[in-house]
Amino acid sequence: MELEKIKNAGKIVVGTRQTVKMIENDSAREVYLARDAEEKIIRPVIQSCKEKGLPVYFVETMAELGKACQIKVGAAMCAILDR
Repeated sequence: MELEKIKNAGKIVVGTRQTVKMIENDSAREVYLARDAEEKIIRPVIQSCKEKGLPVYFVETMAELGKACQIKVGAAMCAILDR
């Protein structure tokens, strides 16, 4: 399951700003987006991932993604980083 990959990843970043920064820096290996996050927030991230050839995975809710990232609040997105 994809959420297990997040929990077991060595390095991740959580949140829109950090995820976008890691995509732009070519540090992200894969990106996870919450389906219930605002479209205007995730649409440009999806486009950036396509341009960089990064896989994008969807998680049903922000709460679920936040829990997988081991934070107490919801998360719109996160990225697993290259080691």
